Amino acid sequence: MSQPFGPDNTPYEAIGGDAEVRALVDTFYDHMDQDPQFKIIRELHPDDLDESRDKLYEFLCGWLGGPQHYIQKRGHPRLRMRHAPFPIGERERDQWLECMGRAMDDRGIEGDLRSFLNQRFAQVADFMRNQ
Repeated sequence: MSQPFGPDNTPYEAIGGDAEVRALVDTFYDHMDQDPQFKIIRELHPDDLDESRDKLYEFLCGWLGGPQHYIQKRGHPRLRMRHAPFPIGERERDQWLECMGRAMDDRGIEGDLRSFLNQRFAQVADFMRNQ
């Protein structure tokens, strides 16, 4: 796939900026919280998802090429270290990806941006596996 993104068109900008990243995260967590299909990954989260929503939003902004909210607030993401206490195997990875896929469907993310995000989310989700 040719890279449709660059300094003048980051994935953050292509997705629609701050408000759309927040909406994607909220849609993701709404699915996780409300759909019994995602019970396994929901149980890995606290009852109150507000902090989880904030952390994923902050991380995704920077990861997509936008403002580095997460690093400014919390330091280096250290994703594997921060996820180490949670058992993450293929089922958890696949549920996370399915949940994010539904969120992207709901937000109308498609085309080159969707292909790019599918690939990148799959790489990161697989990297998080510790089981």
